[in-house]
Amino acid sequence: MSDYSVYELLNRKRRGAPLEPREIEFFIDGYTRGTIPDYQMSALLMAIAINGMTGTEMATLTQAMLRSGEQWHLRDSYDFIADKHSTGGVGDKVSLVLSPWVAACGVKIGMLSGRGLGHTGGTLDKLEAIPGFNARLSREEFERCVNDAFCVISTSTEGIAPADKKIYALRDVTGTVESLPLITASIMSKKLAMGASALILDVKTGSGAFMRKYQDSKALAQSLIAAAEGSGTKVEALITDMDRPLGVAAGNANEIIETIEVLKGHGPADVEEVTRAQGERILVMSGRYDEASAREALDEALRSGRALEQARKWIAAQGGNPEVVDNYALLAQPSTTIDVKAPRSGVISAIDTYQAGMFTVDLGAGRKKADDEIDYAAGVMFDRNTGDEVRAGDVIARIQLGKKERDAEELRAKFLSFVEIGEAPAGRPMVHEHLR
Repeated sequence: MSDYSVYELLNRKRRGAPLEPREIEFFIDGYTRGTIPDYQMSALLMAIAINGMTGTEMATLTQAMLRSGEQWHLRDSYDFIADKHSTGGVGDKVSLVLSPWVAACGVKIGMLSGRGLGHTGGTLDKLEAIPGFNARLSREEFERCVNDAFCVISTSTEGIAPADKKIYALRDVTGTVESLPLITASIMSKKLAMGASALILDVKTGSGAFMRKYQDSKALAQSLIAAAEGSGTKVEALITDMDRPLGVAAGNANEIIETIEVLKGHGPADVEEVTRAQGERILVMSGRYDEASAREALDEALRSGRALEQARKWIAAQGGNPEVVDNYALLAQPSTTIDVKAPRSGVISAIDTYQAGMFTVDLGAGRKKADDEIDYAAGVMFDRNTGDEVRAGDVIARIQLGKKERDAEELRAKFLSFVEIGEAPAGRPMVHEHLR
């Protein structure tokens, strides 16, 4: 492979011609080892972003990035273990609810997850709002948690898909983040390197989603599924709604409380519905349940309190204080809460969920840069959501401040700038489509 000319490969891709599998492997291997410099990889990324990739090219890129580091082959260690990935959104605490709920049904689930960046919250940041919770696990600690609690969520180790880490840093500064082939290879190289038995993908659509248009979300879901062909990991996708914040809480500590409330059977209906849909698919993919028995098992785990008990076991297994399940005062508390009232009567016709996410980040609940510190107490409670009827003066949201002092009137005005009150919007389902 050392005989390939990088210059010729770049020229060919710039003209829109496909690259051969060995050529893609040569490029990724060379970049990972440092023999191909950033400026040449940047040129390839831009050519891919402009011209796209064939299905074969995309599958090869995914496999080459996967093979750049460790491969865990988890399905060889367990009779069945599931994994899950969400494309992210505002108030998306589904992974936190899903893990103990599925585990309570006797099905193991393990995820390598990420931190928040941009308008989407990070699963690991939310978990680290729990005192003592350790999200940085070694492979051995990861497997111990699976054995002890049947579920685990931790940060990706340095050894998983190192090519992706190097390439993602370039994509972030070269305007190539939104390329479908590059998104696909980035997500699936990490997920397939874990080697779970099955993977459920939660692909969001709407104003708070990475892909706002439905057809773009569907194209991403189909691309992710196609990239897993022949990998040994069974993959299915659900396209779910992110045209409004999910649930009531958006932040970190407040989302932990909402997670626990869902597991107690008292949480927002939309969070439970989206989580249940994913849980049902995981149970069916395990081969131990059909759709009817999966629904019954999930109902029983919630009703009996076993899902909540599993959450206690899971938190303890990762070093967290399980008493948070019964005592929310152990979590970071807001220093100030600012009520936002409806300026007039009507129906909330739209919430720009991207702007809502950025508002939450600006409070300190997320990151604008990778090294920003998270304020666990900061966040927003969306007491009213899209489609809800309101009267003038009703409290529609509560802004929770942590360490930062902020001007209350300025925050209220900013919040109302991305909320529309008018006529009732057309209804949107929480789960749009199931793909496999």
